[in-house]
Amino acid sequence: MPAELIEERPSADAPPPVRPRRTRVRELPEVRWAALATAAFLPAFPLDLAGAPAWLWGPLYAVCYAAGGWEPGLAGLRALKERALDVDLLMVVAALGAAAIGQFLDGALLIVIFAVSGALEAFATRRTADSVRGLLDLAPDTAARITPGGAEERVDVSALRVGDTVLVRPGERLPADGTVREGMSDVQQAGITGEPLPVDKGPGDEVFAGTLNGTGALRVTVDRDASASVIARIVAMVEEASERKAPGQLFIERIEQRYAIGVVAATLALFAVPLAFGADLTETLLRAMTFMIVASPCAVVLATMPPLLSAIATCGRHGVLVKSAAAMERLGAVTRVALDKTGTLTEESARVRGIRALPDSGLTEDEALALAAAAERPSEHPLARAVVAAARERGLRLEPAADFTSAPGRGVRAVVTDHTVQVGSPTALLDGAPPDCPGARVRTDIGDGPIRTAVAEVEDSGATAVAVLVDGRPVAVLAIAAPLRAGAAEAVASLGRLTGTPPVLLTGDNKHAAARLGEEVGITDVRAGLLPQDKVTTVRGWEDAGERVLMVGDGVNDAPALAAAHAGVAMGRAGSALTLETADAVVVRDELAAVPAVVTLSRRARRLVAQNLVIACVCIGALVVWDLFGHLPLPLGVAGHEGSTVLVGLNGLRLLRTSAWPGAARARRPAAGG
Repeated sequence: MPAELIEERPSADAPPPVRPRRTRVRELPEVRWAALATAAFLPAFPLDLAGAPAWLWGPLYAVCYAAGGWEPGLAGLRALKERALDVDLLMVVAALGAAAIGQFLDGALLIVIFAVSGALEAFATRRTADSVRGLLDLAPDTAARITPGGAEERVDVSALRVGDTVLVRPGERLPADGTVREGMSDVQQAGITGEPLPVDKGPGDEVFAGTLNGTGALRVTVDRDASASVIARIVAMVEEASERKAPGQLFIERIEQRYAIGVVAATLALFAVPLAFGADLTETLLRAMTFMIVASPCAVVLATMPPLLSAIATCGRHGVLVKSAAAMERLGAVTRVALDKTGTLTEESARVRGIRALPDSGLTEDEALALAAAAERPSEHPLARAVVAAARERGLRLEPAADFTSAPGRGVRAVVTDHTVQVGSPTALLDGAPPDCPGARVRTDIGDGPIRTAVAEVEDSGATAVAVLVDGRPVAVLAIAAPLRAGAAEAVASLGRLTGTPPVLLTGDNKHAAARLGEEVGITDVRAGLLPQDKVTTVRGWEDAGERVLMVGDGVNDAPALAAAHAGVAMGRAGSALTLETADAVVVRDELAAVPAVVTLSRRARRLVAQNLVIACVCIGALVVWDLFGHLPLPLGVAGHEGSTVLVGLNGLRLLRTSAWPGAARARRPAAGG
């Protein structure tokens, strides 16, 4: 074993572990301007109250107005240029209106409270982004790459390419996603997968960029570029989700403009009508300005997105990518769950556990397996990977395949050594017409015979039967089975409790294998032998009946059903590119327990949105009534308005806490007797 692999201490030149970076308060421009406005107001306030000359406190008030009001005022004017009325502009107008009638103190106080509120909102919002973007800082900047000659060179992580080998010493962070080639160690990967304890890693195990290596040294083969790592995918998709708004937020924004125009009209009426009847100018203007402030819908506008974006960020930290606020909102509304079998309830690593070469095929088991693996090699389906892996374990040579085509739910077809090889569902290949293949010698009149007997025997054993045809003649049946995912039964039970309806199994597998797996996980409604269009028909039937369906799948054949469902979740590690694009959420770490956790978190976010709307409406309503039918001082109105806005924002950010993720408390709780 190379000396590097038995080294137990980090080398002196190894880069230290990088910790997630938090936004510093002073780095935010909103905070700096708010601090300047406050610093100018604090000495001006006592000087004004003490009756000092105006030349002492006047310039300080001017600095306060300029520092706290220029940015929202400029943004409001730009919005006005686009024929949109920004509620921030109303605050600045109210402050200037107070100053115009000599109420410099009230206007300056409004500016300070407004600026400080904006700074708090900016800091709270930035925390949502930092909680996810901090993952990027976990990955080191450089890596120890092993050259073809065996030497070690220190390179930037961005220079790593798929296939490179890197050395990761004890205490260092992994520079890239990859597969362990040599060495044994324990890796702390809580930042990516949420697992509270280190995970043992050895040859063949997958590791992630940014995770912390333990006591052993590892040689890792890079599997993904830095831009495609799990960390980068989480960050990119969460940032994309932050830009896509939920239906509730879009509805609020649609009425915001009309509401703001109504507030301006009401403010003008409150100012003009009393003046027409001889009311005092100063008192009338102050009341009108106070009304414009307290009636502004800032808290309502802020009610929706913080809870949903906080939930998205928390999901991202636990390896679940939710693609938008709209998707997060939908996930909490589901009433029925449908699950795929292979790669979803079972592990992605299905294995060939038997080969039945037909007596009249003229092929041995190895020859039939080699042809099947050659045809399946371009496919990304989990069953295809199992066939290819079985051939490689036997050391079989795989010939190149040409004219490859894949029909979801049916199988694949390719030309291998001048023979047309078909591999796939026995029902589709034996009973249905194969895909068009010009020039191929394909028969469709197979009829009964040894092939069907072999298929029945495989299916009776609980495995999935895969038929192999060469030039249209059946030559073998492969028995493929995959182990059940850890925690699958518990996840199914949790989903049933959340929706109040038992989950359903939708699979293209045979009835025997599907029924046996259904018994293991506690699913009684098992629908087997389904093609992709059958799954879509089933899902749409439920949707038409008023159900909101959550579809959980992984393969190409699940993509149509994921698109048809109210919400779709893809198992990311095994999932196809099409499935990942179609789904609303992607479980990167392939842990089925994450699905009920995401649904639970979505429902909490929806409850927080409802709470925020109630808080905002009650506060606005109370302040408006107080101003219209009593005497609400301008400073108190400002404090109530801005206080409700900050309260709503902070309430929405509660889901950023570690304890917000379902199961986090259980993970921290010691085991019995421990």
